[in-house]
Amino acid sequence: MRRLSARRNASTRPGRTALTREMFWFAGIGVASTVAQATLYWILRHWSPPILANFASLLVVTVLNTEANRRLTFRGSAVRVLQAHLAAGGLFVLAYLVTSGAVLLFRHYRPTASPAAETLVLAPSFALVTVVRFTVLRMVVFRRHRR
Repeated sequence: MRRLSARRNASTRPGRTALTREMFWFAGIGVASTVAQATLYWILRHWSPPILANFASLLVVTVLNTEANRRLTFRGSAVRVLQAHLAAGGLFVLAYLVTSGAVLLFRHYRPTASPAAETLVLAPSFALVTVVRFTVLRMVVFRRHRR
């Protein structure tokens, strides 16, 4: 009987449940954002240079991603809309540098690469930035106040 109650207490801790829920929502939003950013980049890349296509697609997706995470992943947080989007703006700069660097490095070695090939390089770099974004947003911006 003691083992059962110990197991039940460990699995029903509020912090563990909140983290699991946050990770689930963040992963879902992250996958959707990565697909959206890659698709938008690929479309824009047919008419604009890589840097501009990356900037525009990343800007649109960052705003939508931040709002989705604010409403779904970190719901119940006391963080205001403006504060969340300002923090996301700082992370946008990091994301833009990392993703642009990846695409430009790829284009340096493959100057005749198609926009589709560039998109295949862009998506994993955006996913990497998403992991950093979760860590920063959870620990700094949307930290939970213990009651």
